[in-house]
Amino acid sequence: MTRELHLGGFQIASHVAHSHAAWRDPGSQLDFLDAKHWTRIGRTLERGKFDFVFFADLLAVPTNYGGNEREALRRGTQASATLESSVVAATIAGVTERLGIALTKSTTYFHPFDLARLFSSLDHLSGGRAAWNIVTSLSRAEAQNFGQDLALDHDSRYERAEEFVSAFVQLVESWDPDALVLDKDAGIFADPDKVHAIFHEGKYFRSRGPLPTPRSPQGRPVLIQAGSSTTGKNFAARWADAIFEIDPTAEGRRAYYEDVKSLVSDAGRNPDGVKVLPSFIPFVGRSRAEAEDKQARHNENADPISGLLTLSVHTDHDFSVYDLDAPIEDIEVSGTRGLFEVARGLSRRDDLSLRDIGKLYAQGVLLPQFVGTAQDIADQIEDGFHGGEADGFILSAAQTPGTFDDFVDLVVPELQRRNLFRREYRGATLREHLGLEPAFDLVPAR
Repeated sequence: MTRELHLGGFQIASHVAHSHAAWRDPGSQLDFLDAKHWTRIGRTLERGKFDFVFFADLLAVPTNYGGNEREALRRGTQASATLESSVVAATIAGVTERLGIALTKSTTYFHPFDLARLFSSLDHLSGGRAAWNIVTSLSRAEAQNFGQDLALDHDSRYERAEEFVSAFVQLVESWDPDALVLDKDAGIFADPDKVHAIFHEGKYFRSRGPLPTPRSPQGRPVLIQAGSSTTGKNFAARWADAIFEIDPTAEGRRAYYEDVKSLVSDAGRNPDGVKVLPSFIPFVGRSRAEAEDKQARHNENADPISGLLTLSVHTDHDFSVYDLDAPIEDIEVSGTRGLFEVARGLSRRDDLSLRDIGKLYAQGVLLPQFVGTAQDIADQIEDGFHGGEADGFILSAAQTPGTFDDFVDLVVPELQRRNLFRREYRGATLREHLGLEPAFDLVPAR
């Protein structure tokens, strides 16, 4: 079977996603508190035959930079105002028929039973289109919102996540696929021999089970993860069906792709069954000059302090105490180590100051920017797809909804013309879109 490109659309249930200049763009619509904002995006992505829409999430208004939330609120940085993404996801699912719905939930502040029931329910109500992006919450502000003084350290977060996902999988698979009988004449609703308690007792969680929600259309929802540290990549290799990645350089993306596929193989899994999906921001024009003008206007609006506010959140480290005009110091961060290493590597390679890194971070959290005509953008996607960087890409918007409109109207037809991307959905579930087998083959714990 010919290898097929995959596409996702990145969102936060908010006014910005990766680009913090996006909300200031004259063309961006700021009606993110209105359901029509999200249904419009969902319909656009489905019109473009995207595999899924992807919702990232954070659980606190940022307080890392300077010790309070004032600057984050004033500047409108990432996570300064968000909706509950599962509600937004259900809203999109109700107006689409094929688009996958991926949302982020934390293993740090929830229980496996909560999320097993949530994702199984969403998978049923969407007809098999649900995905869980697995994250470990890392900031003190998030911990305080859940009544704790400090966040868990990096290794403890992943230890908890391992147990969480194991229990989650047992719960969502606690009904055999044919357990629901619904025989009115015989009066048999379900076969009790095919519904199994899991009796999970671990270091962090206890759950008897079974889940009260029958086995969902995909067997279990698609699992997505964004491992960037060594621990994170190993976790993704064990559990993920798809891996979200950020790296601004082609050589970095190639190295990541080779590394994580090797780790998947080492974990005893088929590397072709785990999709690696880097993210980028496209600036599409009917001429290259038009695209470059869009990029220049966007990047000019990127505020370095807004970027450093978000870098402080992602690393759980306060960058307000450093000299803005000095290089990034060799420091230890407790948050997302992989992204910090990318930022520090750029600072060293290109002799960039902390202010420069803040500017880049505000332009899109170090995502690469693909710039040009539809043909130019398709060239860059095709080069990455065939050049050992990716199994597909996740689009992030510099303007909402304009970025998605431009890509769907101009770039998708070019990708289809090259036979890289589908012209029609060939299945109903997200697993089918991604070329994954239904997850009915794992035997639940008895």
